[in-house]
Amino acid sequence: MSSHAPEGAATRAILKQPAAVWATAFAAVIAFMGIGLVDPILPSIAKGLDATPSQVSLLFTSYFAVTAVAMLLTGWVSSRIGAKKTLLAGLALVVLFASLSGTSDSVAQLVGFRAGWGLGNAMFVATALAVIVGAASGGAESAILLYEAALGLGISAGPLLGALLGDWHWRYPFFGTAALMAVGFILIATLLRTESGPKVKARLSDPLRALAHGGLSTTAVTALFYNFAFFTVLSFTPFILGMSAYGIGAVFFGWGVLVAVSSVFAAPLLQRRLGSVGTMYVGLGFLVVCQLGIALSGHNGIVVFTILSGLAIGVNNTVFTEAAMEVSDSPRAIASAGYNFVRWLGAALAPYIASKLGEEIDVSVPYYLGAACCVVAIGVLYLRRGHMRGLEAVDRDHERLDAVTA
Repeated sequence: MSSHAPEGAATRAILKQPAAVWATAFAAVIAFMGIGLVDPILPSIAKGLDATPSQVSLLFTSYFAVTAVAMLLTGWVSSRIGAKKTLLAGLALVVLFASLSGTSDSVAQLVGFRAGWGLGNAMFVATALAVIVGAASGGAESAILLYEAALGLGISAGPLLGALLGDWHWRYPFFGTAALMAVGFILIATLLRTESGPKVKARLSDPLRALAHGGLSTTAVTALFYNFAFFTVLSFTPFILGMSAYGIGAVFFGWGVLVAVSSVFAAPLLQRRLGSVGTMYVGLGFLVVCQLGIALSGHNGIVVFTILSGLAIGVNNTVFTEAAMEVSDSPRAIASAGYNFVRWLGAALAPYIASKLGEEIDVSVPYYLGAACCVVAIGVLYLRRGHMRGLEAVDRDHERLDAVTA
């Protein structure tokens, strides 16, 4: 593959988008804030509700388990009521259950409300990606970069908001998120055009049928193992940092900034140099190094390797999302639903398993397991590399786009 094509055409294109795309991206930022929001306050929640780390980790597990299963329903719902109504329904559910989370009197209640939050998040997130890709100018790559930039910004801002509001009380970050999501609801309601009507009604089985494609299933299974490693870092590390909410928030803010920067800038550069599959290898390999670094380091090393893992996670998020959207011939909304169903299972499993291993064996064990999951992901990708050849055409299209728009 030639490396002489000018860089950054898609990166520049993300700035030239319609108001509806920016409104959806803003709401996506707030939605993704909900992922990192609880990080700084996990120890406070455990103390306030007299719970163990593994019990508190169920906040992630219930959220992502429901998100994963609900991904199978989003295309069916969206194709019947339209993307705008699906986005608004998802946002409304997040506002409701984020507010209820702030009223919880027990871990069980909070875990249940987070499950409802996950349902709303699934309806919004899967549909938002399809809306942004469909409405954005500059092609699918620039739209995906915008979506991943929203993810990175939300994940980086979430810990800051969680630390700021959580310093007053652990309940306040949930109310803050509900208020911001209400703003997103208003923006979507006023700026996103209502469709004339869904053209083709999706079947409930369509996302699972889409996974029969070798390239999409390979991407999804690889991402499942990658997400296990990703959410081991996100969910368990706050308990071993031994820092205040502000300290944890600062660490994960730095981590989130690197997620955002590498999503938008490093991922496209590496894709043009190494191709999409080559970039996956690099991202997964670097995450192995970061996991082992956390496992083997003292406090300062844990901080450094946690922040650096944001580079690998940002690159992986972008390249895996783009691969899922482009590697098969399924409609993007259906491919996204099937892919997200599988990959979020990894996010659901990791928090509880990691915290249990940390509690009962040693705090380094979750990160050794995370590193092993990345190695398995690399193995799956290598053994099934023949199914990923469709991405070579996408990589060539990127080069042609750069050459035309430079």
